[in-house]
Amino acid sequence: MSVHVVAFGNERGGFSEDDQQRSLIWTYLGRSALVSETESSLLLNSANYVRNPAFTEYQACVFGNVRLVVHDCPLWDIFDSDWYTSRNLIGEADIIVIKYSVNDKSSFQEVKDIYAPLIKKALNHCSIPVIISAVGARQNDRGSCVTASEGIQLAKELGATYLELHSLNDFYIGKYFGGVLEYFMIQRLNQKSTEKMKKRKKIHKSHGVKPPQLDQPEKMPILKGEASHYDSDLHNLLFCCQCADVIFCSEDLKEVAEAHRIVLCSVSHVFMLLFNVKSPADIQDSCIVRTAQTLFAPNQQAILPVLDHSSSCNSPVRVIVKDSFFCSCLSDILHFIYSGAFQWELLEEHIKKKLKDPGNVKLVLERVKCILKIPEKVNNSRNCSSYLSKRPLQLCNSSLRLFFNTTVLADVMFKIQGSTVPAHRAVLVARCEVMAAMFNGNYVESNSFLVPVYGISKDTFLSFLEYLYIDSCCPASILQAMSLLICAEMYQVSRLQHICELYIITQLQSMPSRELASTSLSVVSLLRKAKFHNFDSLSNWLLHFIASNYLIFSQKPEFEDLSVEERNFVEMHRWPSSMYLKQLAEYRNYIHSRKCHCVVM
Repeated sequence: MSVHVVAFGNERGGFSEDDQQRSLIWTYLGRSALVSETESSLLLNSANYVRNPAFTEYQACVFGNVRLVVHDCPLWDIFDSDWYTSRNLIGEADIIVIKYSVNDKSSFQEVKDIYAPLIKKALNHCSIPVIISAVGARQNDRGSCVTASEGIQLAKELGATYLELHSLNDFYIGKYFGGVLEYFMIQRLNQKSTEKMKKRKKIHKSHGVKPPQLDQPEKMPILKGEASHYDSDLHNLLFCCQCADVIFCSEDLKEVAEAHRIVLCSVSHVFMLLFNVKSPADIQDSCIVRTAQTLFAPNQQAILPVLDHSSSCNSPVRVIVKDSFFCSCLSDILHFIYSGAFQWELLEEHIKKKLKDPGNVKLVLERVKCILKIPEKVNNSRNCSSYLSKRPLQLCNSSLRLFFNTTVLADVMFKIQGSTVPAHRAVLVARCEVMAAMFNGNYVESNSFLVPVYGISKDTFLSFLEYLYIDSCCPASILQAMSLLICAEMYQVSRLQHICELYIITQLQSMPSRELASTSLSVVSLLRKAKFHNFDSLSNWLLHFIASNYLIFSQKPEFEDLSVEERNFVEMHRWPSSMYLKQLAEYRNYIHSRKCHCVVM
């Protein structure tokens, strides 16, 4: 390994060019302890330096076995007469030294203005260290001397290290200049050693066996969810008037509208009080009691808070609306309630069209506010809309939850696994088309109070009913989600099917590899059920899941239960691929043969 130093400039001032004893480079090579004695003596006897009209070449050994080559160019004319040679010298240099006499300002100015820019251009952003050496003691004539600040400025322009050498003695040459030069030598040697190692590794890598590249597994199929249509289901219930158990009449006993007690009671305590779900003692708000007594006059004999077990369905309750203005707007108010009770501005617009008098409009709206328990401080339409949109209104999944699995207002009882489960036909018909056909068609269930359910466990059926009431579900396990999925498919509730499928997928994806390998849950069994019930999206996803975790599932006994078609699919989409495992085995054998440690996997 070698280090190449190129020195430019004449630091000797008025001394003769042949006076080698006064040369900075010559003095360093002659006095440095790092230069071997043999080479140093040869240098002093001028036996191993080459003279050239443009430069002098020195060769020596440093650090024991590192060859040092120095080209000393005392004349700057080399840049004018032979630019090609000077550029090659700079290109091959590991370190550049620029030296000048502090008592020769004209020469320094020439270097600064002409030659320093040429050197900077030749370096072309290369990371070659540059040393600027200002040699000599300044004489009394300050005008002809190069100041330290001028030298420092030149060093800044070249990104160089600036040194002032007041004398060519042992301190300035051996320790000061020599210390900086040797520091850069060591840096360049380390850099060359690193580059050499990288080159060796690159050559070794190009001739050796490369480790195989593991591709990413295929993207899993995406299962799309389904938006909730809870509000629209209940709104449609009002339009179709199925299972209506309330008939509102005007004071002249003319029928005005039909409704459902379960929906109305989920909206307001006014209706709970009206239909004896709650007693006046349970109601703390006097406004609610007063509103119920002022607005409505029910037929008390027909209002029962629990199911009459002697008949399949109770006769509708007839309720007289005593306020004529409220009665005329009742259909709009019911549509407002059944649609989710948040479109206040639309309700206000409809009431204004029917009631021309602003006073009557305000009175009816105040009645509605009391029914919905809207605070009195919410006193304009914009505030009402904002309040109703932010507040979980009574007609929502949280309100019907109060009546889930209770006999209050229930009008049907399911018999399942020796137990009974109460329910409300209005909710079932609104939320499930199969139930709607069952209770309104020419089926036995339409006139039956007790309806048997077969092929489903009680817990699964309760989870199914809970979804119908509150529009959400949270299965306790993957197996329960699969049972609920089958139940949802039986009753054709598509959104619940999507929820169960997404739950199964999310739970499987969240399993760590160790848990997936040790779990007793059979994914192949899930696949069998998904295919049997035509859950195409789920079965396709499960096949991809098995293929993406091939190394785990291929070791399980259930893997043998896959059909030929399924096995072919898994083998085609498996991760990691058989080709990768083959290449990995070859690479491991190669590494083992070279007695190296494999860190790929």
